[in-house]
Amino acid sequence: MAAKKTKETTPLMKQYNAIKDKYPDALLLFRVGDFYETFGEDAVRTARILNIVLTKRGNGSEVETALAGFPHHALNTYLPKLVKAGLRVAICDQLEDPKMTKTIVKRGVTELVTPGVSMNDEVLNSTSNNFLCAIHFGKKNLGVSFLDVSTGEFLTAQGSSEYIDKLLQNFSPSEVLIQKNFKKDFSKTFGDAFHCFYLEDWIFKLDYAYESLNAHFNTKSLKGFGVDHLAEGIISSGAILYYLGETQHHRLQHIASINRIAEEEYVWMDRFTIRNLELYQSNAQNAVTLLDVIDQTISPMGGRMLKRWLALPLKNAEKIRNRHKVVGHFIENRPELDKIQQQIKKISDLERLISKVATGKICPREVLHLNNSLEAIVPIKSLAMDSSEEALKVIGDKLQNCEVLRIKIKETLHEDAPVNILKGNTIAKGFHPELDELRALAFSGKEYLDGMLQRETKATGISSLKIGSNNVYGYYIEVRNSHKDKVPEAWIRKQTLVNAERYITEELKEYEGKILGAEEKIQQLEQAIFGKLVDWLGDYIQPVQQNARLVAQLDCLCSFACHAISENYTEPVIDDSLELEIKDGRHPVIEKQLPMGESYVTNDLFLDRETQQIIMITGPNMSGKSAILRQTALIVLLAQMGSFVPAKSARIGLIDKIFTRVGASDNISMGESTFMVEMNETASILNNISNRSLVLLDEIGRGTSTYDGISIAWAITEYLHEHPARPKTLFATHYHELNDMGETFKRIKNYNVSVKELKDTVLFLRKLVAGGSEHSFGIHVAKMAGMPQQVISRANKILKKLEKSHQIENSGEILRNSAERDMQLSFFNLDDPLLQELKEELLHIDIDTLTPVEALMKLNEIKRMLSSKQKAKV
Repeated sequence: MAAKKTKETTPLMKQYNAIKDKYPDALLLFRVGDFYETFGEDAVRTARILNIVLTKRGNGSEVETALAGFPHHALNTYLPKLVKAGLRVAICDQLEDPKMTKTIVKRGVTELVTPGVSMNDEVLNSTSNNFLCAIHFGKKNLGVSFLDVSTGEFLTAQGSSEYIDKLLQNFSPSEVLIQKNFKKDFSKTFGDAFHCFYLEDWIFKLDYAYESLNAHFNTKSLKGFGVDHLAEGIISSGAILYYLGETQHHRLQHIASINRIAEEEYVWMDRFTIRNLELYQSNAQNAVTLLDVIDQTISPMGGRMLKRWLALPLKNAEKIRNRHKVVGHFIENRPELDKIQQQIKKISDLERLISKVATGKICPREVLHLNNSLEAIVPIKSLAMDSSEEALKVIGDKLQNCEVLRIKIKETLHEDAPVNILKGNTIAKGFHPELDELRALAFSGKEYLDGMLQRETKATGISSLKIGSNNVYGYYIEVRNSHKDKVPEAWIRKQTLVNAERYITEELKEYEGKILGAEEKIQQLEQAIFGKLVDWLGDYIQPVQQNARLVAQLDCLCSFACHAISENYTEPVIDDSLELEIKDGRHPVIEKQLPMGESYVTNDLFLDRETQQIIMITGPNMSGKSAILRQTALIVLLAQMGSFVPAKSARIGLIDKIFTRVGASDNISMGESTFMVEMNETASILNNISNRSLVLLDEIGRGTSTYDGISIAWAITEYLHEHPARPKTLFATHYHELNDMGETFKRIKNYNVSVKELKDTVLFLRKLVAGGSEHSFGIHVAKMAGMPQQVISRANKILKKLEKSHQIENSGEILRNSAERDMQLSFFNLDDPLLQELKEELLHIDIDTLTPVEALMKLNEIKRMLSSKQKAKV
């Protein structure tokens, strides 16, 4: 029997397969000569994502495979597209010069770029962090860590799944690391919207994490970072360090500390609230977020910090007031504000530049940007130090001049140093004597060659001699054929042309050797000098990172000041009371989108725990109920992140939690209806309220039948009223029956968003006024939306029929209940004053206009009267 033929694989493909086996989950970019090639399934994906040609290698043979590639110099163009598509990309480079080996060139993966681990400027967004996240599922808590390898920020926390969910929403990680065994748990708890990578369970061990973190920070304990008690958080942090090693990221000097996300320092907002308020992202197309409106930062660091401040508003009154003081100082001292902003404009992305220093990925031009940025900080430090505002002086005092670093860079680098060091002219003239000599030899050749040409012309008598060079033959002396007989015997013929001959002399050959040697030596020297400079700069990582953070703070505060000036914001008063009082409040996003010339209708609002804990807001659809709810939350949020607010005045007793239930949508993928989503979100609120909470509820119960909805909304409101925490609450509803709660519960007050009824339409005044609303004007809204007149007319007729039948139905039921009560009363002593009072109460009930809720309230009231009588007898 003939032996079965085996497919022969070329040495190149054997090498490729061996490397690919080590990185099965990554797309492998395999360097072959001047190209990065991909093979097989990788090639198919690459061609589709990059929209490049898909070809075949070994076409027609047994080892035929798909092939797609691009020039190596285009890596920065194509790599970001692959990473943004969610792929992990292993970059496999040639590790030796092909000219120096007779066998296949040695290759290896030099970097593994993933969505969460990248230093590439084209992959990164300058005003957003690029966080890699790891989550550990512990027995009691979940641990979470976030690392931005491009800035060195390393954060950790632990807590409930709700808390981790909120952090995931806030930090929006580009990639999440999870234990393999908890793949389903993660998906069930946090959904499928994240790029996830699954690691072996042994990596998520406390001992391993402690060892990894202490080894990285060169410490014996993590107590100095304030995270040593966060066991689950430490485990997740260890997983991140492991992953960095696996992705070939070993130069991590810029990750100099790990910080705890202190839950107790920031306002709690669950993921529903973050989504509902549209702080920095929205599901609606072309929607304007709060961040879009308030962000007037200039630097990339400031842009990233503003997002963090928005996600984590402060609860510390002193820290908030310090921010307000600086903003107020800038508003009152415009020239100082302008000067500081002019300097901030000159500052590049310090955090990412110094991170590139640490990882050795910085180019000469970027080192110049680093120097120019540090130069721009010097006048900022002076301005801050000379300021009359103490909080600004503190920032100025902490800014580092980095004078030694700046002098070193200016001494070492040429002022026009290139992006690519191979282009030369990187090192400054006069810095290195040997380099200057080599440059003189390499770049003063014209003078030397002119002298040689004069000497040879005089010696040979050939007036038309030329000296030139090309890449193939190097330097030569060109002689026309008419003068060939005058060529000295010592000259060596190098090339024959149609009308001339080219020769080389011993002197020219020797000079060529010097020139070529000088250019190669210049390149080697410049690379060595620049490499030493980058290593030396590594000692200044922490001072530069501190400068970056302080500049980011100043940039955010300047942004607040500019926005307050342009939009007429005022400084809020932050105190320790439990009250919230806003005068002439405005919605910061809606007012920016109003048509030219139209002014925003402002509203006052007051909430406390004693007299007006819950405001029940009724009014027709489209009247502006939801806007009032949202603007209240946004004013509080802006105030506690350190900004001025869109109001005539605002006095805010520190809020520790903001809850909103505004709008809802089906979560079909999780098998949940609109109503289920609504109930989940509301349950989360009721289970987490505190005495400093701000609760904003919009149309609770609308996802079910009318009576169910009214019952649920009533019960929820009653729960909030009776809860010991007495959270400040705004409840917008179209159930005008809920206005009756104001008569029974002393801290519930009725307000409505006023409308003006005209002959055929309704004018929305958008003003909050005391008192309840009796109509929803739904048909009027339908008419305004352009509903056909036939539908509008029919709807009005049906409404009248329903109202009439509903009234008769209710009246009959109430009459029956009343008759039963009269029968029961006959068994009592009719001379009893209480019974006389009850009799009067019943006789004055207008049964024809009584709603079901009012009837229930009357019964409840009678029950309480009888109950109090019984207790008195006892």
